[in-house]
Amino acid sequence: MTSAIDSRISTVTGTSVVLSGNDIDTDRIIPARFLKHLTFDALGEHVFEDDRKQDHARGVTHPFDQQERSAGSVLLVAKNFGCGSSREHAAQALYRWGIRAVVGESFGEIFRGNCGTIGLPCVSLAPEHAEEARSIGLADAGAVAEVDLGKGVLRIGDREFPVQIQASLRDAFLEGTWDTLAELLKNADQVSGTAAKLPYLTGF
Repeated sequence: MTSAIDSRISTVTGTSVVLSGNDIDTDRIIPARFLKHLTFDALGEHVFEDDRKQDHARGVTHPFDQQERSAGSVLLVAKNFGCGSSREHAAQALYRWGIRAVVGESFGEIFRGNCGTIGLPCVSLAPEHAEEARSIGLADAGAVAEVDLGKGVLRIGDREFPVQIQASLRDAFLEGTWDTLAELLKNADQVSGTAAKLPYLTGF
């Protein structure tokens, strides 16, 4: 008998990592040379690798290299984050680094979908609210950010902002149906029964 797996995601709580700038594309999130990795396991250490190296050369510490942000799990971004190519590695790299929710003004559509399939909610909010949330995060690395999918709000510091997420994605997170593997395991008996009837699996 398969044990139940609870994949529901209703809230994500943690400190923040703040990225400035619009139109941050997937090639910047994870450079193309890392797409050759056979698994996603090591992608987290290479997230924003080129940007981080460039900042280091200029004597600037990239947000993903700031010690006080090293445990951050809520990524605060601006407009059109995750635009560009459709590489799923971008979502995986952020997740493997430790990000568990992304909050911004808007997202690349395919990127947002790729995030949804691995349990990484992307929620959007009004530009002025996004800017204020980033300002709070920048001012205080210890400020706790909470993305509440059920109530549709972001709480950070002492402020609360309404956020939006595609209804189907929100429901999938709240109900735990975003995780297709967990769904298969939860219905293992039905899957086995169906497989037993397929001639190409049973040898005709």
